[in-house]
Amino acid sequence: MTRRRSLFFIGFALIALILAGGVSYFADSNPDGLDHATLQGCTVGENEQLTGTCIAQGATDHSLKDSPLADYAVGGAEGTTGLAGVIGVIATLAVAGGLFWVLRKRSPKDS
Repeated sequence: MTRRRSLFFIGFALIALILAGGVSYFADSNPDGLDHATLQGCTVGENEQLTGTCIAQGATDHSLKDSPLADYAVGGAEGTTGLAGVIGVIATLAVAGGLFWVLRKRSPKDS
């Protein structure tokens, strides 16, 4: 790999890690776009009971709700959004890098 390409990938990884680890703390802790759309036609009562007719009434818990990085937090702990983002970036880069390495075009001398 050339030096220029290596610097590009290192820079890309650093920017992704900085964005995931730092900027994520500035994100709204209660994003409401999807929630708002799914709750149209319903009223949320005590204990989050829904009354009315909306598509959110058929919602159930996600099958991975107890996973280590559920709800953009590490182990469900408050304030770990950035750490969860960094772990996600590292995992994504590892999987993508591994796939690119396995599926790369090889010259005849490499086979």
